[in-house]
Amino acid sequence: MAADTDKVFKALADRTRRHLLDRLHERNGQTLGELCAHVDMARQSVTQHVAVLEAANLISTLRRGREKLHYLNPVPLHEIQERWIDKYETPRLRALSDLKRRAEEQNMADKPTFVYVTYIESTPEKVWHALTDADLSAEYWGHSNVSDWQVGSTWQHLRTDGSGIADVVGTVLETVPPKRLVITFGEPSQVTFDIEPYGQIVRLTVTHENLATQEDYDVISAGWPAILANLKSLLETGHVLPQAPWEMHAELRAEQMAANDPQ
Repeated sequence: MAADTDKVFKALADRTRRHLLDRLHERNGQTLGELCAHVDMARQSVTQHVAVLEAANLISTLRRGREKLHYLNPVPLHEIQERWIDKYETPRLRALSDLKRRAEEQNMADKPTFVYVTYIESTPEKVWHALTDADLSAEYWGHSNVSDWQVGSTWQHLRTDGSGIADVVGTVLETVPPKRLVITFGEPSQVTFDIEPYGQIVRLTVTHENLATQEDYDVISAGWPAILANLKSLLETGHVLPQAPWEMHAELRAEQMAANDPQ
C-alpha cells in the first residue's frame, strides 16, 4: 500500500500530469491525441506522463474499436483524501466542499462516467460465472444477480434476506460469454463488464456510464472498488473478505463524522 501511495504522490508532483488529470476531469474518455492538444510538448513526452499516471492507477484505459480512451480513476485520490485529509477536516470545510460540488453539478454538460480496472488470478470463464451466477454474486456482492442473461431479458439485483426485493432492475443489452456483458443499471445508467485474458490472469474493466448526477458518481466510486475487491478475494482464495469493504467504509465515515461533531 505504501509503495502504491508513493507512486500516486510522485505522479501528482508534476504540473503537466496534474494538468492531464484536470483535462480528464473536465471530459472523461479522451484519446492520447486529444490529451496532447492541451499540452505544449511532443507526443512522446505526453505518452511518458500518461504512463506514469497509469502506473499510479490514476488513469485507466479502455479500447473502443481502434481508439484507446483514457479515463480518470479517482480511487487513489479518494484513498489519499481519507488517509491525509478527512481526519483533519472540520464541519465548516465539509460544508464549503459540498457547496462547491453543487455548483459544479449545475455546470456539468455531460453525464459522468466511472471506469475501474482490476486484475484477478482466475480465468475469464470463472469471472463471467461469478458475475452472472445468483449464488456467487450473493456471496461477494450481498445481492443475487438473477437473469437468463439473454439480450433483451430483465435482470434483478435481489436482496439476500429472502424478501424478494430487487434494489436494482435492469435490462441485458449485450452478452458475449465470457468476454463482455452490458446491462442497464436502473435508469438511466448502464454498466459494461469487459473480461480479458492478461497473461496468466484476467483483466476486468467495469465502465459505469450515463450517471445522472455527481452524487451518483461519488457513490459508485466507493461502491465498485469494494465489490470488486470482494469478488477478487473470492475467486483467488475461495472466500470473501472478513468484513465487506462497503461496511468498513460506512463505519469509518461514521467515526469521522462523530469525531468532527463539536458536541
